[in-house]
Amino acid sequence: MIDFSLTEEHLMVQKLARDFAQKEVLPKIKENDRNAYFDPNILKKMAELGILGLSIPAKYGGTGFDYLSLGLACEELEYVDTSLRVILSVHIGLNSLTLLSWGNEEQKKRYLIPQAKGERIATFGLTEPNAGSDVVGIETRAEKKGDFYILNGEKMWISLADIADNFLVFAWTDWEKKKKRDHSGMSCFIVERGMKGLTTATIHGKLGIRAGNTGSISLSDVAVPKENLLGEEGEGFKIAMFALDQGRYTVAWGATGLIKACLDASVKYAKERKTFLVNIGEHQLIKEMIAQIASDYEVSRLLCLKAGWLKNQGLRNTKETSLAKMFACEAAERAASNAVQIHGAYGYSDEYPVERYYRNAKGAQIYEGSREIHKLMQADYALGYRVDKPLRCNLPRPEE
Repeated sequence: MIDFSLTEEHLMVQKLARDFAQKEVLPKIKENDRNAYFDPNILKKMAELGILGLSIPAKYGGTGFDYLSLGLACEELEYVDTSLRVILSVHIGLNSLTLLSWGNEEQKKRYLIPQAKGERIATFGLTEPNAGSDVVGIETRAEKKGDFYILNGEKMWISLADIADNFLVFAWTDWEKKKKRDHSGMSCFIVERGMKGLTTATIHGKLGIRAGNTGSISLSDVAVPKENLLGEEGEGFKIAMFALDQGRYTVAWGATGLIKACLDASVKYAKERKTFLVNIGEHQLIKEMIAQIASDYEVSRLLCLKAGWLKNQGLRNTKETSLAKMFACEAAERAASNAVQIHGAYGYSDEYPVERYYRNAKGAQIYEGSREIHKLMQADYALGYRVDKPLRCNLPRPEE
């Protein structure tokens, strides 16, 4: 039986994330967004509160909360700004949870523990200038020479690229399989900032998430010790798909938080703004838009709760997480558009936050699998063309 009731621990994490975001980020977010400034002090404060170790077992330096707790934290963080949730998506969802499931004990001790404690910041390097949804289209190579793999390639649109200390990087270890589009020739590596030949750069001029850091990674003859191979050689594609399941889960919860932010802002404005001698909330077409935002929030949250429940049971949830991500992200853009419309001319300026919500909402329909990819996935599930097989490594149940 599925149980969506929240425990005292869930409520505690929810309040922790909410209070942090409201106190530490909300007062500065308009200025930081205007200036496209990422505040590195945020990471230190998140680490002190244990937020960067959510859902990582205590034995590996984390706080040991379950996956619903992680989702609730993402909802609260994105309620204030998407850039906050992005930190959890890449540091925990894409990187740390992947290390937890696929890493050996030595890798967990060396990399996962300091990441969970927030002593090292982590990210994920899959997307390239000419390869996004087409994962097999990446061109980064890893050639084995003695006790090292020599990596060459470029990664693009990497969140925290200029901030991260540790990177999960995907590359071809068998180029002949690349030519055949056989993903079993792809592998995953743990790469550290400071390795000779690794450089990063910031991407400027983004439509949204301006208070977050997004950049590129350049790999020029980077020598990575063979001990930094994650999983087995040739398992890179499977690891990437596993990681995306976790990242998409956090994105779906974040989009749900953005919908709630749009709802609250719209309700507040509709009760204050008057036209034709009445509050605009009395007008039927304003009510229609608010009803749409409210219903989208409830549906998105239920889909996220179901995915989180499955994760807590140790069950595969690729289908459910994909659906939550697809629906919530489309609903967030719809909610933000309606919120701007409700605010009228004021919604078109950054005097009110809905302008920022509108810009931020678009990105989630592109990253972590575009909306088109998720629609194809859901159609294939419905048609029976896609059936998930058990993974070699599953996400462990909380505190297992």
